[in-house]
Amino acid sequence: MGIFDKFKSAANSAVNSAVNSAVNSIGNKKETFTFAKLPESVAELKNLPEASLDSPFKTAALSLLALCAYGADKQAGIEMLDFLKGPRPLSPAEISFLDDRFRDGQWYVPFSYFKGATPENNYTPTEPFTVEITSNSNSAVNEGYMTLWLKSGGADSPRQFTLRKKGDGRWFLWEQYIMVGIRTPKSQDPWA
Repeated sequence: MGIFDKFKSAANSAVNSAVNSAVNSIGNKKETFTFAKLPESVAELKNLPEASLDSPFKTAALSLLALCAYGADKQAGIEMLDFLKGPRPLSPAEISFLDDRFRDGQWYVPFSYFKGATPENNYTPTEPFTVEITSNSNSAVNEGYMTLWLKSGGADSPRQFTLRKKGDGRWFLWEQYIMVGIRTPKSQDPWA
């Protein structure tokens, strides 16, 4: 091994050690958020302490609230999501995707991520509204991005949000993968 190869090997080892240390400090973390009431406007959302957006967990929690609002009031939901997406507001394709997901009375999908919400109780969460958001060892693999996980009472595996960090330290919603199929609530299940 030549001199250059030794330096290169030592540098790679240092970088890998730093990356592994950063990833392990994030890995397997769980944060719980509790809300007495769900916001109905972007102003109410901005008044919540989590609206500082100084952690990806806070942004993910607020993104769930915005998706709940979207099902009740599309315009309010869009305004909330645009705030949470920062410099990259919802695209027409994202709005179309959400419209499709809420079609046919599927308002319950985002509510399924709150504690106590199950198909048997028609995804009625216990109050106050509580959500657990977790990270794992793969959450921070890409620098400046964070993937976080939420468990639905209507799915066997957790679903994810991807957040992106802006230069000022705030985290914004990049992509959501929680508005996907879950088990049908008992009241809408013809086989129940």
